[in-house]
This record gives sequence, structure tokens and C-alpha cells, in this order.
Amino acid sequence: MFKKTLATALVAFVTLGSAVTTATAQTQTTYRAGSTPTGVPFTFLDTKTNSIQGVMVDLSQSIAKDLGIAIDIQGMPFSTLIPSLTSNKIDLIVAALGMTPARQEVVDFTEPVYSYGEGMVVNAEDKGDFSNLENLRGQIVGVQVGTVYVDPLKNTGLFKEVKVYDSLGDVIRDVSLGRIKAGFGDYPIVAYQIGQGVHKGVRLVKEHKPVVNVNIGMAVRKGDQEKLGKVNASLKKLKADGTVDTILRKWGLK
Repeated sequence: MFKKTLATALVAFVTLGSAVTTATAQTQTTYRAGSTPTGVPFTFLDTKTNSIQGVMVDLSQSIAKDLGIAIDIQGMPFSTLIPSLTSNKIDLIVAALGMTPARQEVVDFTEPVYSYGEGMVVNAEDKGDFSNLENLRGQIVGVQVGTVYVDPLKNTGLFKEVKVYDSLGDVIRDVSLGRIKAGFGDYPIVAYQIGQGVHKGVRLVKEHKPVVNVNIGMAVRKGDQEKLGKVNASLKKLKADGTVDTILRKWGLK
């Protein structure tokens, strides 16, 4: 009788523990979000508050508020965003992450937040015609590691070398110093930074026609349909009520 009662109690305990674990997983109250400190105006490190700010941060915070949860924004290099997500270090990528077929194989993207192509930067003293990439044939150009522009630029076969840098700031620095002929990066980020006077000695080539046009969105782990559904539902709501447009306008993207 005692053995039977003990066995019954153990089964009940295990069942209860399983139920608690399941309930906890289903009621996650904080999303750990990975962001990058070098993507103004989408994401950047505000040195006054030592926190990540920008379009994607504002949007993720609005989504969290709508879902009734907290969001913990963690700054990290752009190239580590996807590895951090797939290794469960974060739950969500909140950055200007292009929705490419290769990335879609390893993460699940939300609905698109914004669309753009690459911007070209040259030395401010260089008055050449850069409306066609053919005019850069045989030159050395630069691009940030991990961005969707690396392979398309290499595949043109036009350049003597496509140098890959750790950050967009490094790319633009070498353009200003004359070490490379041109640099490429996300157009809104490049345009915003140059417009704000962040970079000196360079100019944005406004006549450049992008080689790549991409949608950007947030991303969750592959197969995490529950979280993806919640974020997408909230994103749809925030687009409909004008919140997304308000955020984009705040950062000069409308």
C-alpha cells in the first residue's frame, strides 16, 4: 500500500514539474534581443546612456509593450547576431538584418520592417563619375563583413579587390584616407551618418543605383513559430495604428 501511494505521489510530482516547466516556457516574460551598436539610425550605442538606441530598438520596445513583456537589448558585433540566436544566447535579433535566402535557411524572419539597397561612399575630393560600377573597374573597394553586399560585389568581377572590414566605420575611414576607392554599406545608415557629420572627408554617391535591394526584419530561431506569430501579429497591429510610421519618421526614414 505504501509503495503504491509513494509511486502515485512520484508520478504526480513529475507530472506537476513537467506542467510547470511547460507553462514557464509558454509564458516567457522577457525576450533577450541581440542588436548591434554600429547601425545608425537602425541601431547604435548612445554613449550618454550606454544603451542601444534606434529604429529597431524603438520598434522592439513597442512590440514588447503590446505583448505585455519586457525586452533586454544586448549589444554585439553584427557578425555574431545569427550565431548568438542559433545558440540560444538570445531570443530575437533586433537590427537592420537583410532577409536573404541564405539567412532564411537558418533563422525565421518577421514580416519586413523596411526596404533599401546599398549606398556608395567615395572621397570628398573625388569628383569622378560613379553612376556605373563599370567606372570602378580594377579598383579596390570595401564593404562590412556579414552584410548582404559582400558576395554580389565580388561576383561582379569588376574590382581588383573587395576588402572586407569589421565595421562600416572602418570602411569609411579607409575611403577618407584614400586607401580604397569606394566603400559600400546600408544606404540609410550611410546617408544618416554622413548627414549628421559623423564621417568627414567623404561623400555619398547619390547617383549610384543599388546592386542589391533587401527587406529587413527581426528574426527568431528557426522553427519558433509561437514567438514568430506573436511578433508578427504585434507588428501588423503597430503598422495599422501608425506606430511604425511614427518611429521611422522620428529617425528620418519617412
